[in-house]
Amino acid sequence: MPWIIVKYLATAAVVVAVSEFAKRSDRIGALVAALPLVTLLALTWLHVERQPVEKIANHAWYTFWYVVPTLPMFLAFPWLLARCGFWPAMLAAAVITVLCFAVFASLVRPLGIRLL
Repeated sequence: MPWIIVKYLATAAVVVAVSEFAKRSDRIGALVAALPLVTLLALTWLHVERQPVEKIANHAWYTFWYVVPTLPMFLAFPWLLARCGFWPAMLAAAVITVLCFAVFASLVRPLGIRLL
């Protein structure tokens, strides 16, 4: 049980750090947010918990493919935010991400990459 508390605290610290950096500097906050810190933590937790190498490698592999369809949201959100407000922009960005993911998953399936 103490191990899971350490995991939660370390992972939460990353999220808090990103928001604190972002309050002080848009660029530094975005840079820290863009770093794959959560993925690196997840890979570390998988390794520390003695998961098979294949499982760890698969996590990294699929993370790459799941990140690609989220990228349009980062362009759409600022544009939508200025026109619709925060919550409608968040909702629209989520819908855009789901749609991009569905399209992307169907495009990469013929290449043997099964995301769904």
